[in-house]
Amino acid sequence: MFWPILFTLQAVCTSVAQAMQHYPAAWGHYDVCKSQIYTEEGLAWDYMACQPEATDMTKYLRVALDPPNITCGDPPETYCALENPYMCNNECDAATEELAHPPGLMFDFEGRNPTTFWQSSSWKKYPKPLQVNITLSWNKTIELTDDIVITFESGRPEQMVLEKSLDYGRTWTPYQFYATDCLDAFTMEPKTVNDLTQHTLLDIICTEDYSRGYVWKNDKTVRFEIKDRFALFAGPRLHNMASLYGQLDTTKNLRDFFTITDLRIRLLKPATGATMVDENNLSRYFYAISDIKVQGRCKCNLHANSCVFDKGKLGCECEHNTTGPDCSRCKRHYHGRAWSVGSYLPIPKGTANICIPSNHGPVPRVCDNAMLRCQNGGTCHHHQRCHCAPGFTGVLCERARCQGPGECDDQLSGRAVLHHRPIGHRLFLSLVVIPLSIVSLC
Repeated sequence: MFWPILFTLQAVCTSVAQAMQHYPAAWGHYDVCKSQIYTEEGLAWDYMACQPEATDMTKYLRVALDPPNITCGDPPETYCALENPYMCNNECDAATEELAHPPGLMFDFEGRNPTTFWQSSSWKKYPKPLQVNITLSWNKTIELTDDIVITFESGRPEQMVLEKSLDYGRTWTPYQFYATDCLDAFTMEPKTVNDLTQHTLLDIICTEDYSRGYVWKNDKTVRFEIKDRFALFAGPRLHNMASLYGQLDTTKNLRDFFTITDLRIRLLKPATGATMVDENNLSRYFYAISDIKVQGRCKCNLHANSCVFDKGKLGCECEHNTTGPDCSRCKRHYHGRAWSVGSYLPIPKGTANICIPSNHGPVPRVCDNAMLRCQNGGTCHHHQRCHCAPGFTGVLCERARCQGPGECDDQLSGRAVLHHRPIGHRLFLSLVVIPLSIVSLC
C-alpha cells in the first residue's frame, strides 16, 4: 500500500506546484485574456489585457536584397582574407551547394561547423561604393522585445545604418547609425546607448562601438540595444517592468519606437582594416553575415494572447470581440462603443477595453470621482469598476469582506477561492481535505 500512496502524493504535490507556479507567469506577462469568476450575480467573465509570447521573429520574415544580384557566386569568385591578403582560398559558386552563400543562410540554425553565411560579391568596382540594402519584411506589425543582433562572418562594416518602417516599407526612419568615424561618415557626434536618458531615449544616435576590431572573433556582432533602452524605465535587471508598461501605456511615441513592420540594414562601406583600400587586391573587401536575431511578438493591441502563421502570413487570434490582423477593430455587431486598445494598467491584469454588442445601449458609469465614488479606499478605473482595497467588496467597495468563521457561509468562501484562482479552482477545492501533515511532505 505504501507505493500507491506515495505515487498519489507525488501527483498531488506536482499538481499543487504546477498550479501555484502558473499564476506569477500568467499575471505578470499578460498571457491570459479572460477567466471565469464568481460575482453577486453568479458566474461571469473577467476580461484582462493580453499579448502573445515573445518569440524568434526571423522564422516568419521575407528577405529582399538590393541590388538583387549582389550575392556572390554568379559568376564564381575567389576571396582573400581581410587580415591576410595572401590567404585567397575561399570560393563562392552559386551553382555548387557547398560553395553557395544565399540570403537564407542568415537565418538558418547556428552552431554548424563550418559556419553558414550569406556573402556579397567583392568590391571589384571600386571606387564606386559597395552598398547593399537587406530588407526584412513581416507583412504584420510586430513589437520588439530584445536586442537586434547581426553577426558578421566578415569584418564588421565601417559604415552602416539600421532603419525601420511602420507602414510596410512605404516610408523609412533610421533606428541607429554605425561608423568607425561618426563625424566623418554622418556628421554626428559619437554616442552610446549609455548616454541616453528617459528624456532622450527616442533620439537617433551614431555609435562607433560596433565598427572596429575586425580581427577579433568576439568582435563580429552589431547590436541595436532594445533592453538597455527598456532598462531606462525598468531598471538595470528589468525588475520594474510595471514602470516600463506604464510608460508604454501612456506614451504613444515610445510604444511606436519599439514597433515595426519592416527592418532595413543598409551596408554602406565594408571593413577595410586600414586607412587605404588595397586596389590591387579588391577581393578582400565584401560583406558576409552568418546570423540575424530579431526577438519580438505580434502586435495585437492587448486583445490576443496568440498569433498564428497561416498561408505565409502572421495574424492575431483576437479576443475581446475584436477582429483584424492586429485586433484593431470591433467585430460586426459589437460596436456598442468605439474600439480602443487594451491597457497595461492597472498592473498586473490591465484593462481589456472589450467591444460590446451594438444593441447594448450606452455604457453606464459604475463609478466616478463625484457622485459614484468608490468607498473604503477603492479606486475607480475607466468609470467601469472599482478596485477595492483589501478587506472590502461590492460594486462601490461598500461592504467589508468576511473576516472570520461564522460570518460567511461555505458557498461564499468557495467563491473567494475561485476569484483568486479562476483557472485551477477545481484542483484547489479538491485539495482542502488533505491534512497539513501530508502537504508538508511535498
